[in-house]
Amino acid sequence: MSEILDSAKIKSFASILRIHAIQMVAAAKASHLGSCLSIADLLANLYGGFLRIDPKVPRWKERDFLFLSKGHAAAILYAALAEKGFFSINELQQYCKEGARLTGHVTAGVPGVELSTGSLGHALPVACGVALASKREERKNRAVVILSDGELDEGSNWEAILFAAHHRLDNLIAIVDYNKIQSFGSVEQVLRLEPLADKWRSFGWSVEEIDGHDHGQIAKVLGSLPFSAGMPSVIIAHTVKGKGVSFMEGKLAWHYKSPTAEQVEAALHELGGIA
Repeated sequence: MSEILDSAKIKSFASILRIHAIQMVAAAKASHLGSCLSIADLLANLYGGFLRIDPKVPRWKERDFLFLSKGHAAAILYAALAEKGFFSINELQQYCKEGARLTGHVTAGVPGVELSTGSLGHALPVACGVALASKREERKNRAVVILSDGELDEGSNWEAILFAAHHRLDNLIAIVDYNKIQSFGSVEQVLRLEPLADKWRSFGWSVEEIDGHDHGQIAKVLGSLPFSAGMPSVIIAHTVKGKGVSFMEGKLAWHYKSPTAEQVEAALHELGGIA
């Protein structure tokens, strides 16, 4: 089983994940850095003790399943998996290089990765199947899915949301990275989601809203799962795209932009890393 971290270590873990992601994206001249940084605190808490996993046995039958549905944020998931010991941290240097297994979107075959993602709207339906199978086989596996807000434009998610409530999948947890920015504009401009919490409730889910960067709130809400017996749970995490680096925060450009050497140095300085 993986080590359970205390609150101070989890905060430090989130900073380490941000540093890895910045270095990986910059070295590869890749993108989606803002999307990585917005979920760093959530991933740090999930991998800091909430998830029942064993890095030495990635396919452990009693494990919890984590699906990063917003597969474009692959860099920071790979960083979390490497830091937890699923594979060598040195392999992060191969991110997005030709022939490497750490591709720009989350790819199965990497230890700790359950499903290739990137084409949005697929992970929640798969997680429903995992949760239902676990229920029927009387196993304790939980399925956790991190969704982007823009991804909720996909109809396949709403079909899965209906399915999960119908089958009373209280071992299914959805986390919405609600950073309010998607590929080509704000969520409000592209396709308004509000009233988002009420929509999930109307589909039969138990809902909690939190500040997705407040480690106290994250730990508390994870510790109270499932929110209601016989109901799937959704955490709507209000986040900031590019969180942790002042000049990236809330900026649409960092959905696609790759940082320069000077920007990497400035970002790492803010995060307490070494440029």
